[in-house]
Formats: sequence, structure tokens, C-alpha cells
Amino acid sequence: MRILLVANAYNSLSQRVHAELRDRGHRTAVEVVRDGADIERAVRDHGPELVLAPMLTVRIPRAVWSRHRCLVVHPGPPGDRGPSSLDWAVHDRARTWGATVLEAAEEMDAGTVWAWAPCPLPPLAKSDLYRGEVADAAVGAVLAAVERAASPSRRPLPRQPSGHRTRPWLRQEHRAIDWAADGTDSVLRALRAADSRPGVLDTLLGGEWYLHGGHPEDTLRGRPGELLATRWGAVCRATRDGAVWIPQLRPRRLPGHPAGLKLPAVLALGDRLPPLPEVPAPLRPGPGRTWREIAYHEDGPVGRLEFSFAGGAMGADQCRRLLAAYRAACERPTAVLVLGGGRDFFSNGIHLGLIEAAADPAAASRENLDAMNDLVEAVLTTTDRLVVAALGGNAAAGGVMLALAADEVWCRSGAVLNPHYRRMGLYGSEYWTYSLPRRVGPERAERLTGRAEPVTAAAARDMGLVDQVVDCGPGAFPARITRSAARLAALPATRRRIVAKKADREAREAAKPLAAYRDEESARMNRIFDDPHAPYHALRRAFVRGERPPAAAVARAEGGC
Repeated sequence: MRILLVANAYNSLSQRVHAELRDRGHRTAVEVVRDGADIERAVRDHGPELVLAPMLTVRIPRAVWSRHRCLVVHPGPPGDRGPSSLDWAVHDRARTWGATVLEAAEEMDAGTVWAWAPCPLPPLAKSDLYRGEVADAAVGAVLAAVERAASPSRRPLPRQPSGHRTRPWLRQEHRAIDWAADGTDSVLRALRAADSRPGVLDTLLGGEWYLHGGHPEDTLRGRPGELLATRWGAVCRATRDGAVWIPQLRPRRLPGHPAGLKLPAVLALGDRLPPLPEVPAPLRPGPGRTWREIAYHEDGPVGRLEFSFAGGAMGADQCRRLLAAYRAACERPTAVLVLGGGRDFFSNGIHLGLIEAAADPAAASRENLDAMNDLVEAVLTTTDRLVVAALGGNAAAGGVMLALAADEVWCRSGAVLNPHYRRMGLYGSEYWTYSLPRRVGPERAERLTGRAEPVTAAAARDMGLVDQVVDCGPGAFPARITRSAARLAALPATRRRIVAKKADREAREAAKPLAAYRDEESARMNRIFDDPHAPYHALRRAFVRGERPPAAAVARAEGGC
């Protein structure tokens, strides 16, 4: 079918739906739209057989849905209606949820149901659930609905759900935290339901901030609402019966001013922050709950170095801390080292938000890239064990190249890979000119980086980008990876592979040193960083501020300029 995807943003679900439909042979175009006029224009331009909206917060105009079949994805079960569906589900501690594909109608979320799929809803942050369990359900429902729409009968579900519940926006008065009265569980529920957007509006140190992210702390205590400590840019704040870690803050937008950036809490607070102890977490988890970005586990011949950075972005300091942890893990007597293995993002590469907030974004870009390159180089040059990159969630740009530096790449079936840099106006680094052609060949590497399209885990396996696809839900991925790594470590062939790996690295280094790849990539990247008119700067600014990028910058980036 000729399918037109319309979405307010080309977000994780839109990318996954796009890639899944393309894998199945559908001719699929994507248009990012702001309003009904944009949708009408896109339909005129593409003349689709089906309009599909994976993520849309504006109404599809009657002029479109009365003439074209239009299907909309709603992140809730049949009968659920309203713009804050998943927020309310997390807020209300729902244990099961779902995703519904329904036909566009006059009233939002009120059309005929074409497909739906249930999913569990573990007590996690909204964005993690959206990219995980809810996305799995949504893709299953989309594929079923598209199959029905493509059939000669073109009929929705034979039985329609009865009853509905329309819920309003989950406004800040419902999200508000009473630090004097609320316990840790209540605070976490509010933070998780607001997660990436919109955050929980709160007052802190004389300013108004949106709080983003929340993790329990079982050891630190203080007066409710009091800031107790810092850790890697996050702040710990006391609740009535415990404490929570808050990694990021965003200042409330003032009238006439641009939107503020979501930044590590310590950086956002700046001089407002009083002297607080920096309380690091040990690399090896112990008893009790606390927040950590990096953790190491070991079970016999298998080491697992897990990491989880907000939004998958890795700033220079995070890269250096992960590198230090990686080197410490390599001191252990293991045969297999698993890198990653969590349920959400693997990595999206350099931290564009921190770069945008820097006084000198060009210098910050270079610093971040150098730190990322150091990390990738360490993985590439590990020759005394097998390294497995385990992608439970999405990866993009330098994050994909970090994974490709490993000996094997294992990927959850629901993950999406974006092995390119072009949409941000960048040439790319992280040794991609070495790793990507080695995996898929030079011609396919050029197509992947040039077309700048998302790739499903299955398609990545078929082209050699991924070695194994693990077909499971996000919650089951860590345990599945642990068992597979133990089996790999026990294989007699593993020791032979490690010996051969060292010889192969030496031969490749003699043919062309890794330093040469890095120097060539860095030279091209630095020219972009140092050019104030390069599209990278405008595209980065629009991305981190949630704005529509300038058309000229998009055109130059797509043209490879």
C-alpha cells in the first residue's frame, strides 16, 4: 500500500512504525505536521491509499478523513480517550494497558476501532513504557490494522468495544508534589507520570522548575523537601519517609522568553545550589534502592556493564565515567563482557543538550566527541575477551557505532537503530568509517548513512548490522542476555575466538591504524563544529528546544552539505 505517516514529531514510535511497514513492502512516506493545514497539504502531495498517525496531538481535518481512510494510534486500550492517556495510567498505577488503532472521526479518539493490543504496565517512567511495552502493543495493533485495511473487505474489528472514558489533560495541579506530606512512592508516581514531558512543576531554591525523572533512595534522609546530596549532576531531595534522586530540571518559561533547556539538575541550578556532599554510588550494586547510571555485575566468566543515561545522550563526563568503568571491568577475569543489557535506550551518542547549553558549543562538541571516541576505541582494542553489545532499546548515531565496536551485537526485537548522523548535519565519528563497512560492506554503509532512515532489529540482522535478535518484551531482556552470555562463555570455541581476535586486530592495525580513521573523521567533524553557518548548529538548537528546524538547514543537511 501507499501509506502516508503523519506525526507531530518523528519520535521513537513513528520511526519504528515507519521501519516496520517498510520491511513489509509498503511504500511509506513520512510528514511531520503542526496542524490540520499541514495534514491536508501532505495528503495532496502524496495521494496515499492510507493515512496513518502514529503520534498525533492535532485533529485530522474532516476534509481529509471524509475522503481518505485515516487511522490513528492511541496509547490506551479501547474506550480510553483523552490527551494524557498514558500519564493517567501511570498516575493511577494501572497494571495493564494497551494501544488502539482507530479511525479518525470528528471527536478525538472516538472513531471505529480497527485493532488493539494489550500490554503490561510495570511501575516505571512513562517514556520508558512508551518506548517499550506500549510501543510493542502499538506496532502489533498497527500491523493488524494495516493488514485489514489492505484486504478486499477493508473492515474494522467485527466487535466494537462498548463504553468509553474520556479523561482531561493531566494538569500540573494534579501532578503537584506536597513534599511535607507525600511519601517516596507518591513522589515517584508523580515524577514517573510526567517524566520526559511535561515534567512536574515545582518551586526550588527560589525558582520555578519542571522536575524530570525520579529514582528512589533508601539511605539518605532529611527534612521533607530538603536537598540532601548530589550525584553526577542529579540532586537528592528528601520526602516524608525517604528521598528521591531527580536527574534533570527545566526552568519554567517566562513570558516573552524562549523555552529553557532540560539539563542536569546541578547545572540548571547553578549558583543557587548550596554546598552539598557529592555522594557517588559504588560500581557494584549493594542492598537498598538508589540511583546509578552505571553498574557492574559479575557471574563467573561473564561480566555485565550496564548503563542508562537520560534520553540515551552521553555527555563528555558520562563517557569518561563509562570508560573508567569499562577499564575496571576489563581488569576482571571474565571471558565475556556484556556492554549494556538494560531495557531502554542503549545510546544516542553525544549530548546535544549539554552542547547547546555550553558557552562555546563548538568546543563542547569537540570535547564530547573526543570522550566518546576514547570510549569506542577502548572497546575496539579489547582483545583479551569477547565483548557483546546488548541493545534492549533504541540506538542512534554514535550509540550505534559504540555497539558495533563490540564483537557481537544482540538486539531486542523492538529496538530501532539509526546508524547515521546526517539528520543532524554531521559527517559522523566514533570510528564509523571503520566499523560500519566492516559489518555491512562499503556500499550498504554509504546507503545507511546517506538515506538516514531507521532500521528495525530484524532488518539490521539481515544486513549484518546485528548478530542476534532477542524476541522478548523489554522487561525480560536483561535476564535473556545474561543466560545467553553464560552459554557463550562456556563454548569451547570462545577461547579460540579470543585468540583469533587479537591476531585480526593486529593485522588490521598494520593495514591502517585506528588513529588514521579517527583523525580523518575528526577533521571533517571539526570543520562543521567551527563553521557557525553549518546546518548542525541550527538543527541542534531546534532539536533540543523542541522547535521546527529551519528549512534551509534541513535542505543543506539532506544534501550532504
